[in-house]
Amino acid sequence: MRLARLLVAGQARWGMVEDDRIKLLSAAPWQDPKPLGGSIPLEGAQLLPPAEPSKIVCVGLNYRAHAQEMGKELPSEPLLFLKSPQALLAPGGTVVLPPDSQQVEHEGELALVIGKPAKNVKAEEALGYVLGYTCLDDVTARDIQRREKVYARAKGYDTFCPVGPWLETDIADPQNLTLTLKVNGEGRQQGSTSDMIFSVAEVVAFISRIMTLMPGDLISTGTPPGVGPLRPGDRVELTIPEIGTLHHGVARPEDQG
Repeated sequence: MRLARLLVAGQARWGMVEDDRIKLLSAAPWQDPKPLGGSIPLEGAQLLPPAEPSKIVCVGLNYRAHAQEMGKELPSEPLLFLKSPQALLAPGGTVVLPPDSQQVEHEGELALVIGKPAKNVKAEEALGYVLGYTCLDDVTARDIQRREKVYARAKGYDTFCPVGPWLETDIADPQNLTLTLKVNGEGRQQGSTSDMIFSVAEVVAFISRIMTLMPGDLISTGTPPGVGPLRPGDRVELTIPEIGTLHHGVARPEDQG
């Protein structure tokens, strides 16, 4: 099942994507929603980020090949950092390049949304707390990251977390997915979640031992190799075939209306 979040008459609503229509729900998926009986065309719908996170938890250096391209040793535990919910960007939105960075890069990732409270869960039970999976671009000001050695500023700018287009709930094995990222039609990143150092289940369990995960929280699981620069006017496509394709643009602040 695909679950989308969208704007309807000025209000954020959830719905089920079925064929070329979205059937509206009475509440968020973790609130025991009921079908409202109405639907709207998928084409032209104003999609929103398919999450309502109290926190966005990300994992750094979770693909072996990416750690190698960055010249880093493989971590012994998941390396965590947070993004602000204000960094979220809806599908089709535009990443705004901050004037204080000259090297902003894409990082295509598999992300997930939590469906019920999770605290101290075991890895073998962790996937039962996942509502669904989506695509996320962990946009990063690489020059700031290298200079400051911490991630909060480099990865925390508004619009630095494009996510979508929706949640896919029927993923049998999150460690058997292929991710491809293109910029202006040119292939930049391609990888398999089988290359993760820490599996999705291990990541969820590890985070839950540190902080309680709440319904709607967003977790991003790391990026495969091939990260690269973003320029004004770029068009980014991040595809996981079992989920769909996330599109976003790139612009300078002065180009925004």
